[in-house]
Amino acid sequence: MTRLAERIRPAQGRPEGALVLLHGRGADEHDLTALIEVLDPDQRLVGVTPRAPLEGPDGGRHWYEVERVGYPDPATFTAAAEALGDWLDDLPARIDVPPERVVLGGFSQGCVMAYATGLAADRDPPAALLALVGFVPHVAGHALDLTSVDRPPVAIAHGSRDPVIDVSFGRAARDELVAAGMDVTYAETPVEHTVDAAWLPDLRRAIGLALRPPALG
Repeated sequence: MTRLAERIRPAQGRPEGALVLLHGRGADEHDLTALIEVLDPDQRLVGVTPRAPLEGPDGGRHWYEVERVGYPDPATFTAAAEALGDWLDDLPARIDVPPERVVLGGFSQGCVMAYATGLAADRDPPAALLALVGFVPHVAGHALDLTSVDRPPVAIAHGSRDPVIDVSFGRAARDELVAAGMDVTYAETPVEHTVDAAWLPDLRRAIGLALRPPALG
């Protein structure tokens, strides 16, 4: 079992679920803490942000090595996916939240890793995926499952002026998941490599729908 460093923001009272956000390249587990507060202002959820396993030359963390956008280095990607999977398996018991009540999301490299674990063929799905500014990874040896009936709903958002991960990657992810029959919402706004405030209402809605109380009767 791999234990990544992490930051946990407890819920107020008994948690209704958990929101796990994975940071991008060159950041760390503190980078998306403000986004958790914006997405869950009433602190109904446990907010968790793990630290990527690799340290870059500038001191920031990253999930995998990359020479060309869209093509993760297979060795470091596979190691990160395994480490993240182990950490996610261990998390629900530690925060007292059932695994099916965990929403998983990420930004940039973190988005890629959210896809990698949330859609992995050998893993149970999260309650929902928040895919911010990334791409669906197709890496040899890491099988994805896009067609099972229990695949999670996915909220994708991307900036049309992004100079780091071109918007074509976000559009391709949308088209691939829709073609596979998945429940996908898509937002695209004229911003660069960032999280646009215009996306927040859709992201909050996606979290609320995924974690709504089960129907009675």
